Amino acid sequence: MGGLKEVLYYMFHPNQLRAIIQWKVWHEPVYQRDPSKEAPTLQSCFKFLNMTSRSFAAVIQELNHDMLVPVALFYLALRGLDTIEDDMTIPVSVKEPMLRDFYKYMKVDGWTFDGNGPDEKDRELLVHFDEVITEMKKIKPHYYDIIEDITIKMGNGMADYAINAQFLAGVVTVAEYEKYCHYVAGLVGDGLTRLFVAGGHANPALLDRPELTESMGQFLQKVNIIRDVHEDFEDNRRFWPQDIWSKYVDKWEDLFDPKNRTQALHCTSEMVLNALKHADECLLYMAGIKEQSVFNFIAIPQTMAIATLDLVFQNPKIFSSHIKITKGDACHLMMQSTQNLRIVCEVFRKYARRIAQKNDPRDPNYLEISMALGKIEQFIETLFPSQNVKHVKALHAEKVNDSASSGEFWESLMLVAAVLFFLLLVSALMLGAAWAMGARWDTILSTGSTSSVEEAAKITAKIAHGEL
Repeated sequence: MGGLKEVLYYMFHPNQLRAIIQWKVWHEPVYQRDPSKEAPTLQSCFKFLNMTSRSFAAVIQELNHDMLVPVALFYLALRGLDTIEDDMTIPVSVKEPMLRDFYKYMKVDGWTFDGNGPDEKDRELLVHFDEVITEMKKIKPHYYDIIEDITIKMGNGMADYAINAQFLAGVVTVAEYEKYCHYVAGLVGDGLTRLFVAGGHANPALLDRPELTESMGQFLQKVNIIRDVHEDFEDNRRFWPQDIWSKYVDKWEDLFDPKNRTQALHCTSEMVLNALKHADECLLYMAGIKEQSVFNFIAIPQTMAIATLDLVFQNPKIFSSHIKITKGDACHLMMQSTQNLRIVCEVFRKYARRIAQKNDPRDPNYLEISMALGKIEQFIETLFPSQNVKHVKALHAEKVNDSASSGEFWESLMLVAAVLFFLLLVSALMLGAAWAMGARWDTILSTGSTSSVEEAAKITAKIAHGEL
């Protein structure tokens, strides 16, 4: 039945099918992983990577050979932490010290953990974590040091939240919300940036702009929190800060009541606004990436995030089901994201404008959302100034008209000058010919004071009458 449903869907959405086929047929990775050259333990690591990640597994395995294994192991280490933190069947008395000491376990040969609940989806990773440890010891020391440092920071952050009873009841302030996103995503961005700079694949100046790295992680995490609100509600988890939702409803459960749908959408708008403030810094961060496979790794999740933000904005379905962008849209975004920064900026511009079209003037966040979207457009314009075709054509036509008018004036002037020159030349030739044939210019000039009648009388007086 599911297969028939997909066939019918693609029959009525041919562009979606076309995008999937294009990605499958035409996408050519910059680098490809070669399992035949890997040790059995490393092959197992990539098996767990595919099991535990739907979105990152593919892009990690297309990284260049220097970054491939360190980034994959970095992801698995943090996924191991997350698997312990997420499992509500583990008592806090056990969970807290495990999270704080997890970096120590990464150094113990053969360490595994089988204390996760049977329903924990990623428990197999920890059951076979000894294989991750084996490979971790093979990577370059400076890469390992970065992974260890981030694991320590994230483990302590997660442990603090695990023993915080107030947090378990739900995030209260926006500051707590930002801090939580920092621990679970901002630190990931920090570690990745340090790995990329250490490998020579990113501009070292990124290390001096930690707010850019932070925005990369915060943007992804906040979009996921907005999208997964219904799933988290069913699991008795609340990450939307009370400082935001309490403006619109009295109780958290009221957001999911269809009677409060308008207020719920207004609450979503404020959550989207909170995420949008990171978009321009994400683009600036990507401008500092120097290697194509690393750029693809960074850009794909970011374009997925802005597309997801458009999907959840003013969409009441997020309160009743789990939604995500279609597979066709995902393939189209991946095709665009694996090219260059200009095209990624155009993707951000496209979805920013789609959000703007859905922005409701009756929404109390309307003006601030409009300003945030305008800021994104303005930032993109500073990176890649655009030209309005109609304006350029009008300017060109004006220049052509001015040029034509100026040309006509000079042509007329030249024509008059040519005629005058020709008249002067002809006159000079005629006068010269007359002089050559004996014309007396002195006689003609001397008659200027004597009239022709007087001259004729003098001539007649000299003639004798007899001669008549």
